[in-house]
Amino acid sequence: MVLRGKAWKFGDSISTDLICPGRFFHLRSNLPELAKHVLEDADPNFASRMSKGDFVVAGNNFGLGSSREHAPTIIKLAGVSAVLAKSFARIFYRNAINVGLPLLECDTDKIELSDEIEVDLAAGMIKNVSKGIELKAHPLPKAMLNILNDGGLLAHIEKHGGFKLD
Repeated sequence: MVLRGKAWKFGDSISTDLICPGRFFHLRSNLPELAKHVLEDADPNFASRMSKGDFVVAGNNFGLGSSREHAPTIIKLAGVSAVLAKSFARIFYRNAINVGLPLLECDTDKIELSDEIEVDLAAGMIKNVSKGIELKAHPLPKAMLNILNDGGLLAHIEKHGGFKLD
């Protein structure tokens, strides 16, 4: 699976509260509406200016904080194709895979805001098309790729009738 889009750059320690602002708690039963506010507290223009297929690119510890599954869900619903970061909070990482949002851990220092990037999830390769450089990410295990290819954990279980991961 190769993905292509523009980079939206964020820093370290982007919390689930920055991803899914608590003041929009009343929208949690209307996820498409909540997705219009994704990352609003980190970049007020992100949701309105990003295009379907773009990437969130961040530093260390992306998704720290509460374990609200709404955070990765609204990133995906907003049209983000994947999140690239130096590291992820453990619960956010699993929640993202479970909802079908691809994540890759890599050195994001050579990706800037608006760079065109291409991501090969299976190979764990990121090409910064704007700069003509390639970055190696930690490739996703086959079981996680299968879950992502099926659209998330629930879709994977429905398709295979259980926890078949290979």
